[in-house]
Amino acid sequence: MPRRVDHAERRTEIAEALVRAAGRLGLHAVGMRDVAAEAGVSLRLVQYYFESKEKLLLFGLRHLTERFARRVAARVAAAGADPGERAVIEALLAAALPVDAESRTFHHLYTSYAVLAVTDEALAAQPFIKDPDSAEDTVAGLLRQAAERGRLRPGVDPRAAAAGLLSLSAGLGTSVLVGQRGAESATGVLAHHLDLIFQPAEQPAEQPAE
Repeated sequence: MPRRVDHAERRTEIAEALVRAAGRLGLHAVGMRDVAAEAGVSLRLVQYYFESKEKLLLFGLRHLTERFARRVAARVAAAGADPGERAVIEALLAAALPVDAESRTFHHLYTSYAVLAVTDEALAAQPFIKDPDSAEDTVAGLLRQAAERGRLRPGVDPRAAAAGLLSLSAGLGTSVLVGQRGAESATGVLAHHLDLIFQPAEQPAEQPAE
């Protein structure tokens, strides 16, 4: 009896092939034929699952975003049971820095997609370009929660601070990707700006002298 095809699994395999091919060739240059060759399947099969390059790109980049979300979740989990708002934000921002193969691919393709969308109406119309809004909502929510707990410096606007942190992270990511600065330097810049937003951590009280 022939093996039953798992369509979700097949679509994921093609998405992984897109990520690999685009990482080598560039998102602007990769075509459906390149993806088919990378996946070891026919062009007709890729066209069966994805009617156009735009739909293939959208699915592939959403797949990459899901992988990134799992990466962030793992970093947050490693911070402990109740890491606090700053640690969660720091984990999210640090995970986006292109310091290894996976994060470099994510930053490279995500940025390439945004650039392509400037001149490609079909790509610009896709909901993927709105995904940064959800990240901003998440960070702003964490900052509001921190403000309610008295953990932010006076006068900090959570929404504006969230937008600033994400913009900073994106710019730092590009500077790391092109070799302008190292990962340690980028992480230090992020920590500096978080210091400007959050109250200093409480220091343990000194024990009285015997």
